[in-house]
Amino acid sequence: MIFDRLDIHHVAMPLIQPWRTSYGEDADIHAVLVKFTSGNHVAWSESSPLFAPTYLTESAGGAFYHIAHIIGPHVVGKNYDTADDLNQQLALFKGNPFTKAAVEIGFWTLQSKITHTSLHQLLGGETREVQAGADFGIEDSIDILLARIQSAVDAGFPRVKLKATHGWDVDMLHAVRAAFPDLVVHIDCNSGYTLDHLPTFKKIDAFNLAFIEQPLRYDDLLDHAQLAKQIDTPICLDESITSVRAVEQALQIGAAQYINIKPGRVGGLANAVAIHDRCRDAGVPVWIGGMLESALGAAICVELATLPNVTYPSDLFPSSRFYHHDLSQPENHLTDRNTFRPFTEGLPQPDPARLKACTVESATVTP
Repeated sequence: MIFDRLDIHHVAMPLIQPWRTSYGEDADIHAVLVKFTSGNHVAWSESSPLFAPTYLTESAGGAFYHIAHIIGPHVVGKNYDTADDLNQQLALFKGNPFTKAAVEIGFWTLQSKITHTSLHQLLGGETREVQAGADFGIEDSIDILLARIQSAVDAGFPRVKLKATHGWDVDMLHAVRAAFPDLVVHIDCNSGYTLDHLPTFKKIDAFNLAFIEQPLRYDDLLDHAQLAKQIDTPICLDESITSVRAVEQALQIGAAQYINIKPGRVGGLANAVAIHDRCRDAGVPVWIGGMLESALGAAICVELATLPNVTYPSDLFPSSRFYHHDLSQPENHLTDRNTFRPFTEGLPQPDPARLKACTVESATVTP
């Protein structure tokens, strides 16, 4: 496969309401969409590092720049037989997994088009429905949160994820558990705590959570291993898992009992599959996370979620959860079983009019 042309778009997709976490809020989701042309075949990728380096160290503007001016010229016009070939070409550049993912995912979506094979089959997944959980950010009040959780329970979602931060943790969980004593719940701290907050985590132990997601620093493994020895609630790593090597080290030192896999955060789909396999071999369950992508990026996450060790309900969302009008079409919809079906007839594609309306900047790279 040869990339004959890359058309890169930095987009800002307006949310229905701002998404609030421990590191702030986003009113728009900034992502990079790349159109890949190889001969007569065209396919798209999406990677969503957000507007500012608040989730991790990348931003959509930075990813756009690096693809348009550095990585794009480095990869176009060259032949790649496998994704590993492409990743070896990308290995020259340090870090920047979201940027690399925007390029590497394009190899897979092109391969799917060229071979007439669904993406999940290329990845080694099963043609099966995948289970989605319900997620809630930091709300304006406990009452609003409880009402939204009740809606998720009434709809039959199998688990609920709650964003947590200082002042929105122990009291919030006390209220949630009082209202929903048997509900499967976990919290996501988005790196907002330190080991100095051990007393808080010990209080959280009382709420019988499935796990605590990324409680400590975004780049930490050792402190998470230490925390895991001192509390009863399992730990799940998210931000800290940016590579296959990171997950290998985390498993070696006991830093996580669950792993969240986001294809953008780990540098693409080949790394995502490798992380899945390492965790499967270690007996550690995984689940798939999202970055509030358009229907295209969300569909790629659904395809990845068909892998057999994805046993905890994933962060997979219908388009209507976050967007009045999705950038990509057709929009993604849940089944009445709160599942997503894999994509056997091709992935969603950006709608030209929506793409034009949401584009912040664009560029083209040819050999």
